[in-house]
Amino acid sequence: MGGTFDTAVESAWCPGCGNFAILTAVKKALERTGKEKHQIVLVSGIGQAAKLPHFVDVNVFNGLHGRALPAALAIKMANPSLEVVVTSGDGDIYGEGGNHFVHNIRRNPDIAVFVHDNQVYGLTKGQPSPTSDPGWTGSLQWSGVISGPFPPLAVAIALGCGFVARALASDVDHTAELMCQAIEHKGFALVDILQPCVTFNKKNTHQWYGKMAYKVPPEHDPADRERAFALSLEWEERIPVGVLYRKERPSFEEVHPGVGDPPLHARETPEDAVRALIRKRVLTLP
Repeated sequence: MGGTFDTAVESAWCPGCGNFAILTAVKKALERTGKEKHQIVLVSGIGQAAKLPHFVDVNVFNGLHGRALPAALAIKMANPSLEVVVTSGDGDIYGEGGNHFVHNIRRNPDIAVFVHDNQVYGLTKGQPSPTSDPGWTGSLQWSGVISGPFPPLAVAIALGCGFVARALASDVDHTAELMCQAIEHKGFALVDILQPCVTFNKKNTHQWYGKMAYKVPPEHDPADRERAFALSLEWEERIPVGVLYRKERPSFEEVHPGVGDPPLHARETPEDAVRALIRKRVLTLP
């Protein structure tokens, strides 16, 4: 894709990895926003999915494992005019970053969160992730996963997340459309993206997702929280893809007393004030 946001950074993803399709969708979505490169920040933690920002020509913050969301919140608080997007993996966001996931939904900062959900830790070579299905055998639990999977969409809806959607990585155009809607939504917006890991998760292939996934019916009312919650729990027989839940509520930046005009990044700090006094010869250093 020879788009505006391309970089020359070489990817180390496996051939056939779902991350390639997600990368294409992210670029499509960012182009549709009409924003300039300096107006966008991509934030991630650690993992194969978290490498995605390296391949997009915008501002990037690549943080610690599980710490993408607090960094994204800080960036948005300091400069609310920036378009802040988190793009990282299911282990990074739901596992190591699970506490941040829960409490940032409560806070409702105006950020879009795209989670590459392949149900496995790919960077560390195939351990089960929080969303792995019971019975699945990875590189660590040879007898099969015994813990129940973390249900990210159900948790998000239960906590009142204002935009909750599921995408299928192989459907690039639909994924990009959901990403656009998430970016446009005022508040915390989650898009959980089902993607195959062709190396370490042999169960959830492109073909398996293609057989299991179906688009949310057009008659579904995304304001119907109970129905959205029921859809979020469908998995065993079919998996709904699309916008499950949507509701507007004030964002964290709107209600927090510390965010205002001028924004934090443009305010004078004590250090700035001291330097100004020195320049005016009102204050001299010892």
